[in-house]
Amino acid sequence: MDGIFSRIKKIFRRRVSQKNKSSKRLLTAQQFSDLEKIIGYPIKDQSHYIQALIHRSFLEELDEDDASNERLEFLGDAVLSLITAEYLFHLYPDKDEGFLTKVRAKIVNRNSLADSAEEIGLVKFLLINQNLSNTFSRGAKTVLSDAFEALVGALYLDQGLDAGRVFIRKVLIDPIVEAGEHLVDENYKSQLLEYAQANKLELPNYKVIKEEGPQHERIFTVQVSVGDKIIGIGKGKNKKSAEQNAAQKAMEKILKSH
Repeated sequence: MDGIFSRIKKIFRRRVSQKNKSSKRLLTAQQFSDLEKIIGYPIKDQSHYIQALIHRSFLEELDEDDASNERLEFLGDAVLSLITAEYLFHLYPDKDEGFLTKVRAKIVNRNSLADSAEEIGLVKFLLINQNLSNTFSRGAKTVLSDAFEALVGALYLDQGLDAGRVFIRKVLIDPIVEAGEHLVDENYKSQLLEYAQANKLELPNYKVIKEEGPQHERIFTVQVSVGDKIIGIGKGKNKKSAEQNAAQKAMEKILKSH
């Protein structure tokens, strides 16, 4: 594996020098420091995280496709499934397998993983082909969700299952559960979206209008609008719960008007 990364670095330096820029590492010391803050642990083996952040497109000049993040994506998917299943098993002791399976799927689906990747700023660390980079946007759900799974896989290899459990709870499970997004019948964002689509309205747009409180106890205020009209405002301990509360206010307002 070290040989593969050595070749990747040489290609990366050649690309950079062709643009008359100084040679750079795949990830800088500052990026590794920022990544440690995100995962919450000091990194032991940097190569795990480098591989987790390498998109297949970045390796277009190499034959060794196994240096991309796809193998770690496979591992991370299994870790995510296990940790989420374990959490739900204890949270809902009286629910059957069908309910638990449906809720787990709701938590670990592509959109949820991509949202979590956006929330932690994972896009800033991705190593992707320049052509893809030029067209890449935060809406690239598949790239972001795959990278999130790969990061979980890297964290598992580097720190173990307990560290993975803490990270997954913090950045994925807890925000979703607090916002009620794992329970389909109580997902007000979905209800509002369905209402807008059924009535041929513009899609709901959520915007953070205020952040207050200390860093460890932040309170977010979010407004939701349809077109130019603000139809709901909500607060929460994270953006997801604030958005859900704003959507709930909007749905309550809509139902009263009918």
